[in-house]
Amino acid sequence: MVTADLDWLGLSSVEVAPRLLGWHLVRRLDGSIYRGIIVETEAYREGDPACHGFRRQTPRNAAIFGPPGSLYVYLIYGLYHCLNIVTEAEGMCSAVLVRAVLLDCLPPAIVAPKPQRAAAGPGKLCRVLGIDRQLNGASLSPATGLWLEPGTPPSAIRQTTRIGITQGIELPWRWYTEGHPAVSRR
Repeated sequence: MVTADLDWLGLSSVEVAPRLLGWHLVRRLDGSIYRGIIVETEAYREGDPACHGFRRQTPRNAAIFGPPGSLYVYLIYGLYHCLNIVTEAEGMCSAVLVRAVLLDCLPPAIVAPKPQRAAAGPGKLCRVLGIDRQLNGASLSPATGLWLEPGTPPSAIRQTTRIGITQGIELPWRWYTEGHPAVSRR
């Protein structure tokens, strides 16, 4: 296990999101360790109509206002969890959605015809790694079973508009590793 200085998570989500590419998202699950290279991210922040805390803080979205390096996990469509890493200062509404990772191996219960696509999307990522609202508000740390380790920055990064939203669609706040098979959508 490598511990890393994560003070840079206190930067704006727009700065943190591309910087996360190439880092390893590490999950301890059922006594095993799974590592995934982060290959796709999206930024959400204060003043952004697509951000869950855009209007105000509520009990449901309180974690996105937490300290940098904490987790905001929410449920969409009543079915899929999404993992966000909180950024900027505590009290600010700012986070990076981790959209896709390439896992080094899959948990035994996961059967995927294309293993490199098993975590190609925020809902798939959370399902494969057993991430749910129990981690909402927790910190990135080996103690919580979910943490970051340094990796190698990708040689080519693509920046585009975010996907799967209806507001703030013009903002180019999505980054992914160019040509990577685990990216959710090109």
